[in-house]
Amino acid sequence: MHGAADALGRLDVLVNNAGIGVLGPIAALSDAEVERVLAVNVRAVFLACRAAADRLADGGRIISVGTALSRFAGGPGSTLYTMSKSALAGLTKPLARELGPRGITVNLIQPGPVDTDLNPAGGPFAEGQRAATALGRFGTANEVASLVAYLASADAAFITGTEVVVDGGHAA
Repeated sequence: MHGAADALGRLDVLVNNAGIGVLGPIAALSDAEVERVLAVNVRAVFLACRAAADRLADGGRIISVGTALSRFAGGPGSTLYTMSKSALAGLTKPLARELGPRGITVNLIQPGPVDTDLNPAGGPFAEGQRAATALGRFGTANEVASLVAYLASADAAFITGTEVVVDGGHAA
């Protein structure tokens, strides 16, 4: 982070878009699996935000990507993933307050089913996810990326501390 900011002269936007999921009943999850998921989905986001906080230009942006599962009860076996991504909401709101005086916005995108390597549209859970959306389909990475681009733009300068759900009507 600091190397990039030094090389580029400043840091304008941080996008936290890493995530891993380990599915299974809570009693079957190993300590190593729990640590790995929390390291990527929670700790790395916190550390990136901390590193960026003093390097972001006034008016900068922090955008994290969570999951719409954190807005309602995920299915059996999703406890660890859902819990880890739910932590991002707990980071977004107070960080928006902390950095707001500098004009820095902090937001959380909560995507529903999106066709990715982590959750392929042809995967074992795809039909149920597709059927649960009002639009009857998976979202695309480009649809989520368009929202990231908007939140990073000057047009979104008055949007902060919020969760933006992009789920095809999954929660409708």
